[in-house]
Amino acid sequence: MSEKEQLFKELPKVHTTYANVIKSLIPLGDNHANSLPDVVYGVEKLVIDESNLQDYRNICGFVDDGRVPATYFAVLSQTLQMNIMAKEDFPFAMLGLVHLYNKVVQYRPIFDSEIASMSVSLGNLSAHDKGQQFDFVTEVKVGDELVWQGVSTYLSRQKKSKEERERQRQLRQNQPPADTPAPVGKLLEIIDVAEDIGRRYAFVSGDFNLIHLHPLSAKAFGFPRAIAHGMWSKARCLSQFHELPKAYSAEVWFHAPIFLPSKVRFISKNTDNGKTFGLYGEHNNKAHMTGSISYL
Repeated sequence: MSEKEQLFKELPKVHTTYANVIKSLIPLGDNHANSLPDVVYGVEKLVIDESNLQDYRNICGFVDDGRVPATYFAVLSQTLQMNIMAKEDFPFAMLGLVHLYNKVVQYRPIFDSEIASMSVSLGNLSAHDKGQQFDFVTEVKVGDELVWQGVSTYLSRQKKSKEERERQRQLRQNQPPADTPAPVGKLLEIIDVAEDIGRRYAFVSGDFNLIHLHPLSAKAFGFPRAIAHGMWSKARCLSQFHELPKAYSAEVWFHAPIFLPSKVRFISKNTDNGKTFGLYGEHNNKAHMTGSISYL
């Protein structure tokens, strides 16, 4: 099937997007997808909203240097992603999706005064032991120049039959436990993650997934308390590296939720071609997020 492209003259507003996603307020159940929509959603003229960008810098800890933080385009892609997920042919419920992985590649500094274009597509549908996972792939160009790329992997959690759960239980008994990444490096900071960070970040990013907003809404999706946005956690870490080169990639894996409120240890280590970093429990080695920065 050929790609279906939908272009917007400017980035859709969050409030108008949510008017089209009422269906996602109601979980669809255990929908199993055989394919993903073959679509590309794009915006021809991406003009940075200086007020929103400044709010983003403030909540994530970035300095105002006239450059767009490398994680900010992942925020701007949210409304295009939501427009894709709001369509009837998207097989999963938007609310309750769990962020597993994210990678951003900045090919050069991008200034907040530049006008760019953005496109978002879906890919890499695959099985996960808790359901199914898929990718959103985003590209940002200035003219014909590719300046930024991003990949975000999400999990749609699905219930399994009693027989499937028993098979997985037996399989786990015959396998060694999965390695948990241990903290390696220097403690940079103890981060105090506030109870309201999910709500505050939602108003800046437009990501109002109910697992981030309130304990009651998070419990509806199986979490004892609300959890921090993964992309806030990543941005909060990247904002503390003040001497990154002009071109680099930064990828993270989200291992365990950061329940709100919490305190986490931010640890980093220099490597031959970049850095490794992670967020761990305040008093234990439980990994919440690990990542790496590679200089290009």
